[in-house]
Amino acid sequence: MKMNPVYKRETTVSSRSFRLALIIMVFNGILALVALLNMYSVVARVKITAEIQYSSFLNLYVFVSVVEFVMLMFIMPALTAGSISGERERQTLDLMLTTTMKPSEIILGKLSASFSTMFILIVSSFPLLAVSFVYGGITFYDVCLLLLCYVAVALLTGSMGICFSAIFKRSTIATVVTYGILILIAAGTYAVNVFALSIARMNMNNTYISSVGSMTEQANSGGFLYLLLLNPVATFYVMINGQAGDNQVTGSLSRWFGPHPENFIMNYWVVISIIIQLALSAIFLLIAIRAINPVKRKPVKQQKVKSKVGVSVPAAGSQS
Repeated sequence: MKMNPVYKRETTVSSRSFRLALIIMVFNGILALVALLNMYSVVARVKITAEIQYSSFLNLYVFVSVVEFVMLMFIMPALTAGSISGERERQTLDLMLTTTMKPSEIILGKLSASFSTMFILIVSSFPLLAVSFVYGGITFYDVCLLLLCYVAVALLTGSMGICFSAIFKRSTIATVVTYGILILIAAGTYAVNVFALSIARMNMNNTYISSVGSMTEQANSGGFLYLLLLNPVATFYVMINGQAGDNQVTGSLSRWFGPHPENFIMNYWVVISIIIQLALSAIFLLIAIRAINPVKRKPVKQQKVKSKVGVSVPAAGSQS
């Protein structure tokens, strides 16, 4: 199999640098600190109450998973937002486009190199997550689903970063826009549902004054709830809550946005959301490929240009 030359170069350079080892050390150091603090709190509670609550060890899995998810969501754009714009700043992108490599190979090579770094971080953190296996409550299927959520958010944020890196010429602008769009997706979809829920409650309060309490509890955000399928944070919340809390999606989302009827989407929320996130990743990659694809020049049309003496001569490139 022919290896992508961009991927080969990026992985070779990163593996020889001190930056990768430092990222792995800091990443797992933060996770280990969170795990040790959680275990210390459990031991301290045992000394006081002389009771062992095994649910506290399940919280260890939740805490480590949440911290890892947040770090992945914010580290991946930082790795990809300057990948293409950095080549422009070094004036090497045009040289890469003059080779036999296609624009798609350049984009996929850059993304694959950054994703490999993220995958190393994910795999290196598994021993910390495996601590919860000693006390039970987490199955192998739960870990596979957690890994799938990590891969989806890494691809989404990575493709988003490389897309804006291909569109903008400066890495700083590309990084700011990437984080801005990411926050807009994460916080914007949540804000829309909160606003829709407040409007629904106000309408019910105005219409049914005599039954404010019961009608307010039945208010929901309506169809705006499905905007959360684009939100990787909401999907991760539903997934982790199903593993360590309520195993129903409707129960997880109803706490925030009111009761919604069960349907196919609600029953398979996590899987559908991951598929949508992967589709968005593909769209961002296509935009990035199109952004760096050199525009083909149109053939020069035959035109006649009048010279200074008034004689019509054919334009350059036209046939006599």
